[in-house]
Amino acid sequence: MLVVATVLLTVYGQLVLKWQVGLTQPPPFEWLRVWPGVLQLLFRPWVISAFAAAFAASLCWMFAISALDLSRAYPFMASNFLIVAMVSAPLFGETLTAGRITGLILVVAGLVLVARS
Repeated sequence: MLVVATVLLTVYGQLVLKWQVGLTQPPPFEWLRVWPGVLQLLFRPWVISAFAAAFAASLCWMFAISALDLSRAYPFMASNFLIVAMVSAPLFGETLTAGRITGLILVVAGLVLVARS
């Protein structure tokens, strides 16, 4: 369950960051206008939530690997690729080419093999 929480929190963070860097909005504080755009992002609540999710994912991961073999748990982090690709297509209009779909199928096949071994 902790590995699943790690994956979901990581996916959340990646999707939120992608969404936020694509937005054009004024900085939340006037004094931030002189800062480069990337630094202005650090003060957006959604970006802060993405960093909090990354921190929470790290905590979940530490608990997970304290109870599981790393060689068994770590391959499931590859499911991030699958989830992000499947969700980013409808959310951000990214294309799922034949090559990407083939790669994702191979990732799933690898996860099945690892889970059964």
